[in-house]
Amino acid sequence: MWNVISLDGYFEGDQPWDLEFHSQIWGEELERFSIEQLEEADFLLFGRKTYEGMAAHWTKAEGVIADYMNQIPKLVGSRTLTSVDWHNSSLIPENLTEEIKALKQQKGKDFYVFGSAELCETLIQDDLIDEYRIGITPVILGKGRPLFRNQSTVKKLNLISTQPLKTGGIIARYSR
Repeated sequence: MWNVISLDGYFEGDQPWDLEFHSQIWGEELERFSIEQLEEADFLLFGRKTYEGMAAHWTKAEGVIADYMNQIPKLVGSRTLTSVDWHNSSLIPENLTEEIKALKQQKGKDFYVFGSAELCETLIQDDLIDEYRIGITPVILGKGRPLFRNQSTVKKLNLISTQPLKTGGIIARYSR
C-alpha cells in the first residue's frame, strides 16, 4: 500500500480529492521513489473512487510516471462500476478478498494499492497488505479523512526503513 498522509494522519482534506497538501512532499526524491515502485509492480489495485480520479488525471498527463500509470495493468475493486475504460484496466466486481488472495499466490512482482482508502480498510481488515509505504507530509490539517479510520483490531507492524526527504517529508515503510 502506498499513501500520503498529513502529519496528523489524514489521507485527504475535508472534501473528496482535497489533496493539495500532497504537493508539500513532492520533489525529486519522491518522483524517483514513485518510478521505482511502478517498475516493481505487476499491477495496480484501486477502489472505484480512486480509479475514477486517477484515470481522469493520468490519461491527460505526460512524462515517465504518466507513461507507467497508463501502461501498467490495473485492477479495480467495485460493486458499482459496470465497465472500466482506462487502458489496461480490469474490473473485480465481487469476491475481492478471494481474488486478491489468489493473485498473491501467483509468482511475479508486487502489486500496489495507491490511494483507495476504503479499499485499504478492507485489505487491512482481511490481512492482505504485506507492506505499508506511507509518505508523511509535514503538514497538520486538523481535519479531513483519516487513512486508518475503521480498524477494529490492533495491527503491530515492523519498521523496514525511513527515508527523510529534502521537502521535509518522510517515507516510512512497514511490514506486517
